[in-house]
Amino acid sequence: MADGVEAFEAIVEVGAGTGVVTDSLVRRHPSARLIVFELGDELAAELRGRFPQAHVVGGAFHESVSVLQDLPAKTIIVSGLPFRSLSSRVVEPTVAAFADLLNADEARRLVQFTYQPRVPFTAPTGLCWHRIKTVWLNAPPANVWHLSKTS
Repeated sequence: MADGVEAFEAIVEVGAGTGVVTDSLVRRHPSARLIVFELGDELAAELRGRFPQAHVVGGAFHESVSVLQDLPAKTIIVSGLPFRSLSSRVVEPTVAAFADLLNADEARRLVQFTYQPRVPFTAPTGLCWHRIKTVWLNAPPANVWHLSKTS
């Protein structure tokens, strides 16, 4: 997923978990401002220790999105959230927050990792999904999708 992130000033990672993708983002994009969201308190604390250069936000992304008010236009969102298995109580406000962030500037996009062969969620009005890559060597095969403004 870190391969799909280039020429951006800020990276927002949603659902960082143990920090596998975070580590790759930090190594490949050391000059980018990094804001990391992790729901689990213990995992968030661990991420703060491992990645002091990142601003780690504990709690639900959709409840803490206000910390992103001063993002530069060139911002990318990276997510591995399993949208197809999350409740609508989480999916709907998270997708709405993504849409607000993406609609704020045409240069922005969401990079979404999923094991499903279909789009992770229905694209909000004005946004469009593009499958970027299928990782066949992953078990099960994984897909990387971009969500951005409709051209």
